[in-house]
Amino acid sequence: MSDRLLEAARVTKSFSGVRALRSVTFDLRAGEVHALVGENGAGKSTFIKILTGAETPDSGSLSIGGDTFHHLEPSSARALGIAAIYQHPVLFPGLTVAENIALPLDRGHAFARIDWKGRRRMAEQLLNRIGAPIDPQRDVDALTMPERQLVEIARAIGANARILIMDEPTASLTEREVANLLEIVRGLRATGVGIIYISHKFDEIFAVADRVTVLRDGESIDTRRCNELNGAELVRLMVGCELSLVYPKRTVLIGDVALELRDVSNARSGVGPISLSVRRGEILGIAGLVGAGRTELAETIFGIAPATGGEIIVNGKATRIRTPADAMRLGLAYVPEDRQRHGIVGQMSIAANVSLSTLSRVSSCGLIDRRAEDVTADGFVSQLRIKTPSVATSVDRLSGGNQQKVALARWLAAKPAILVLDEPTQGVDIAAKAEIHQIMETLAASGVAIVLVSSELPELLAMADRIAVMRTGALVKVLDRTEASPHTVLALALGHAA
Repeated sequence: MSDRLLEAARVTKSFSGVRALRSVTFDLRAGEVHALVGENGAGKSTFIKILTGAETPDSGSLSIGGDTFHHLEPSSARALGIAAIYQHPVLFPGLTVAENIALPLDRGHAFARIDWKGRRRMAEQLLNRIGAPIDPQRDVDALTMPERQLVEIARAIGANARILIMDEPTASLTEREVANLLEIVRGLRATGVGIIYISHKFDEIFAVADRVTVLRDGESIDTRRCNELNGAELVRLMVGCELSLVYPKRTVLIGDVALELRDVSNARSGVGPISLSVRRGEILGIAGLVGAGRTELAETIFGIAPATGGEIIVNGKATRIRTPADAMRLGLAYVPEDRQRHGIVGQMSIAANVSLSTLSRVSSCGLIDRRAEDVTADGFVSQLRIKTPSVATSVDRLSGGNQQKVALARWLAAKPAILVLDEPTQGVDIAAKAEIHQIMETLAASGVAIVLVSSELPELLAMADRIAVMRTGALVKVLDRTEASPHTVLALALGHAA
């Protein structure tokens, strides 16, 4: 019997006349980690949706367990042992961790009594298996993004999948959690599970994958063993050319202080007191481990969780930012970490999303000028190189990187003087990351003050003029670009002397 768990042959799919996949060929063996890489918009998400039954291919076939299928339903995909872990956890709000883990796994009939203790016990076992110290009784609404990701992983492992799809599973995890997850992946591989691993992080791919398949513009370009590749060659296969400018830092004129925090605190979020400033044309990086309070600080600045103490000074004037509307009137914009929940409205078109922050400019007497809305959106589609058939396309039809660009366009349309970016390149490919960095540099050169929250040290070290390191809600130290190093930033974030 063949050791192949899955074979995809000449899979093709189009949306509204736009070809998303072109005769894609892919196979997965038992006990193998097969990485699937490509730029955002290369077709990875569409291919995964076809494997899980969420989309029907126009042509081509799937061979699973010796049987050939021309399309799958979600239920039949699950029955065949296919499970997926997505970048943004799909959990049921208002339910506990144990309930979320148990619901897809329950096999009882409609009138069966629920074994609550059994559910909790099963959840504990699965969470312990992946080293996640999460109380099964906690409500998922109270979990952080990394904790939600771990619950999703535990649920998928509990389904005993033979084919496990991991789509950017470490996007919101700490370095220690990533190392733990990769060990889990190796353990699953040893039991004969086949894993399709999608990631933009090359270090993870080379650490855990046996083979890698590259998609570009909807086509399968090449499949290689990982030990036959290096990062430069993988980038060349992904983008079709050499990519040498991922971090395009250039010297720009730094102006006056645009935003200053004086002993700002937020008792509800456990942040502060913090004193910090950012100047026009400056990129101020915010570093720290998960739980350090970086996102909470960003939300305090923008008025999502208003400060409970201290002063916020904008352009030299003390002000009170009680709501995001207050922040917007003062020229602030905020691109949040979780674009699915707070950055975009997936069911709305690109044009509608872009105009959300500037409705007054494209409306009159309560009526939206659709032509003006489309013209504005067209400009950003061109400027940010958003891959889409038209601005009328709903955002949830776009790839993750293009969704991130729409979230960015929404706030750039407001022409902010101060831009707060929370993990702006999380889960996007190298080419999209380079484009976002170019946009940041252009904005800084035009005098915009940028606050960059990032978990990627290379990004902060390359792009920031100064780096503010946070730990447990407090500001530890602000480092100048010339004195910042991976060792120094990490030592401060861990609470050690730098």
